[in-house]
Amino acid sequence: MLPLLAATAMVHSTTAQETFPVNGVVNKQLVRTALEHATVHVSSTEVIEDATVVFYQGRIEAVGLSSVIQVNGPVIRHDLNGLHVYPSFVDIHSDYAMPEAQREGWGRGPQDLSDKKGAFGWNEAVRPETRAADVFDPSEAEADRSAYQKGGFGAVVSHVQDGIVRGTGALVALSEDPRRALLQPEASAHYSFRKGTSSQDYPRSLMGSTALLKQTFFDANWYADASRLNERLETNLSLEAFNASRSKPSFFDAGGWEDGLRAAKVGEDVDHAFILIAGNNAYQRLDELQATGAPLVLSLDYPKAYDVSDPYTSRLVGLDELKHWELAPSNAARVHAAGIEFALTADGLESPSGIRSAVWTSMRHGLPEVAALAALTEIPAKLIGASDRVGRIAKGLEANVLITDGPIFHPDAQLLENWVQGEQHTYVNRHEVDVRGTYNLAVADRVLSLEVTGELSKPKAKVVIDSTDYKVDFAPDGRSVSLGMQLDTLGLDGWWRLSGNVWMDSRIWEGRGQRSDGTWVEWSAIRQSEPEEEASTYQAQPDSVQGEVMYPFVAYGNIERPAQRTVWFEGATVWTCEATGKLEQADVVIHNGKILAVGEALDEASVFGSSVPTYERIDARGKHLTPGIVDEHTHIAATRGINEGTQASSAEVTIQSSVNSEDVNIYRQLAGGVTTAQILHGSANPIGGQSAIIKFRWGASPQEMLFEEASPFIKFALGENVKQSNWGSDYRSRFPQTRMGVEQVYYDHFYRAREYDQAWKDYRQTVRNASRKARRNNTLPAAPRRDLELETLAQILNEERFVTCHSYRQDEINMLMHVADSMGFTINTFTHILEGYKVADKMAEHGAGGSSFSDWWAYKFEVKDAIPYNGAVLHGQGIVTAFNSDDAEMARRLNQEAAKAVKYGGVSEEEALKFVTLNPAKLLRIDHRVGSIAVGKDADIVLWDDHPLSVYARAEQTYVDGTKYYDLEEDATKREWMRGERARLVQAMKAAAKGGERTPSERMHSHYHCDTLTDENR
Repeated sequence: MLPLLAATAMVHSTTAQETFPVNGVVNKQLVRTALEHATVHVSSTEVIEDATVVFYQGRIEAVGLSSVIQVNGPVIRHDLNGLHVYPSFVDIHSDYAMPEAQREGWGRGPQDLSDKKGAFGWNEAVRPETRAADVFDPSEAEADRSAYQKGGFGAVVSHVQDGIVRGTGALVALSEDPRRALLQPEASAHYSFRKGTSSQDYPRSLMGSTALLKQTFFDANWYADASRLNERLETNLSLEAFNASRSKPSFFDAGGWEDGLRAAKVGEDVDHAFILIAGNNAYQRLDELQATGAPLVLSLDYPKAYDVSDPYTSRLVGLDELKHWELAPSNAARVHAAGIEFALTADGLESPSGIRSAVWTSMRHGLPEVAALAALTEIPAKLIGASDRVGRIAKGLEANVLITDGPIFHPDAQLLENWVQGEQHTYVNRHEVDVRGTYNLAVADRVLSLEVTGELSKPKAKVVIDSTDYKVDFAPDGRSVSLGMQLDTLGLDGWWRLSGNVWMDSRIWEGRGQRSDGTWVEWSAIRQSEPEEEASTYQAQPDSVQGEVMYPFVAYGNIERPAQRTVWFEGATVWTCEATGKLEQADVVIHNGKILAVGEALDEASVFGSSVPTYERIDARGKHLTPGIVDEHTHIAATRGINEGTQASSAEVTIQSSVNSEDVNIYRQLAGGVTTAQILHGSANPIGGQSAIIKFRWGASPQEMLFEEASPFIKFALGENVKQSNWGSDYRSRFPQTRMGVEQVYYDHFYRAREYDQAWKDYRQTVRNASRKARRNNTLPAAPRRDLELETLAQILNEERFVTCHSYRQDEINMLMHVADSMGFTINTFTHILEGYKVADKMAEHGAGGSSFSDWWAYKFEVKDAIPYNGAVLHGQGIVTAFNSDDAEMARRLNQEAAKAVKYGGVSEEEALKFVTLNPAKLLRIDHRVGSIAVGKDADIVLWDDHPLSVYARAEQTYVDGTKYYDLEEDATKREWMRGERARLVQAMKAAAKGGERTPSERMHSHYHCDTLTDENR
């Protein structure tokens, strides 16, 4: 029980003192307000029956049993017997009373730097100096304020929802006076990956936004450290504001689990905790979100049904969209069941006034009422660090309470009043007489049966005669009523109008009225029965949800995640891609994700020893077993941009931050035997971004798909793309514009990287040599600014990161090898390398490998000299040679691409297969793990039903780490299941249709190539 307080203790409160001058008589606000005899829900778990809440000057002064609370002095008392009092809701993700973000008009050509005046940061998407409190203007937000109040909200955290670093948010009460409403002017800090209205080119991709955000954290660290000894050479108000906000609760507007996991990874990298605004799809990756330890803010914006009446247009609706429509309402319930702390937001709803209805939907899908109430009161208050101001009904908190006539989320319960800072907002008159019931209406010597039903605030009336209903216009107004009716069949011709008063708690009505001819008539009504109480347990009955979550949440996803297995392949033709060559009638055993045994006529004892596990034996006679295909160059499985081509160097960005585990091309390529691929940055700039090497673990999270401990790579590029040859006349400002300039970009950046690396070596040496006194007094020099771009390039110089370079012409290939030789490193791989046959001897001398197309030529001018014999020539010169796809469709048939090396150049079949297995693994420096069938290597293998270089060959089974991710027979079963699941969901969607359904439309998925330029990250 909360401690009880006599209200007289606050008589001398100074909370009403103000700094503004008074014009007229001072309002001392000495009158208290007492809400008495109510069921008071102090919090989500504590309820006091027959309780009183006392307000004074906008704050809660006391709460406790009505028999104990004594209020002396002037007081306005409200008898709330039979009613409920709840804390008003708190929304911690809002833009209430914020100015609308305005994007600048289109300008000709790219904008490299911010044009904001003053000593601010260089990028307009990073705006930590924005303070919501400075632009908070409730006078322009009356409609929004009313909508929030009608929904039950008393306070919100509002911020300017624009940019990557959005500045600070303010905790504000939903009252009109900005000085009283502003509870915490700097309550929070806000972030996102979305660029917003910034007119600058950089960043144009998700990976660019991620790098910019991380770099801002590192810059802020350096700025604070350099300021310690006055070592910095600039004043940056943006970084000062950024550092000032870092101790505040930090909210990351992720919008879904995908960016939520990315934000958590950024937080891990920069040592900063985020609260994740996680949208309505967290249920799709609960385990991963739970592992982050981050609280979530969930949206109740559930998808509307589609119009599925047309069997053809409804095919445009994806299976994932159908399933999300069904499962999204259970999102909050599933998050709660997973034990993840969460709050709820009205963001995304058509109006905040619909929040209680949306919560009821969640409750029908399994969310407990206690959890729902906590997620709108105590938890948001806790997350924002304002439990002493809002979120509960307790002494000293804002007088923000709700009055209802039943459990707050029940659909039949009415929100009668919302008190905000002690100010009453009435929606239903609780003093209104309940006129509902059955009456004998006596008029003009007739007695009629009058029934009044409906809501207390909106009753409806009808006359019932012999089971026939006759509509009556009914307008109650306090203790007055008026009725209008036309009952010609009863002899009451024309329109009769009656007006009267309600007496004795609506047991008797009486008054006068006019007949249709204008003459007057006396009338009365005597209640015969009370309104029937609808039986209700006030318990949410969960909706039936038959569907299950798929991994990944797209077509061909798995209900259960595949598991590693022990498999014995018997009697196969095994293409080992090792010195042992091709083995006929051989066995291969995989166990615990590794290749356990390879050979002919193997027996259990020699393979397993005395401990024989349960295993599956597959008759592979007449079939072929190969290593999993490795694609050295792909652009699938990345999201929101493949190029960050806004600068000559984007070495700071990494594809690892934008891996898309939900890309159906992963499954399609598993069907073609691909098990590993390198996702490369595009070729829009000389120094591109860092790559991501992934294993095709279909259903795993983006982070789980990354190839563990793979050597890091980066994409370079040469040729037309990097000098913006075909970008149009607006792109003439970014250096380089010529092939000569490309060379200078490399030299300049590597010189800077070498100096950067030396600066860090010198600093570390200084720290090692520093005296104990310097360490104790914190007078060590500031560390150099950590620069993600130069750090990456220094890794190349130190042979800690390796280069894959997009290339065509022999002159440019020679140039880059010369640059690398002069800077002391080796180009690891030239990809495309269509004129490699001209410089194969020099490539071999330099030590570079080649990852070529098999037979692409003449698709643009700079490849006019390409020949299909290129791969064979490179291979003949002793160069590690691979064929890559660079295309989502071609990757499904890389085995056929390898066969072209036999056709063009006479490469042996075994060596040709290595072009897509062992050789790309060598180029990626992962051949100790994959690329061949050898004991101890990862069990990445493919079972084919025909010669693997044949156009007729089909992959029957594809394993990654000993887990079967593709099976030809299971694929047919999966397709049939998807057909049935679609049909079930279409029927459910049609049954749930209420009008206003969405029109189906085709989603356009980005299909990236090297030169794809997009701006998808607004």
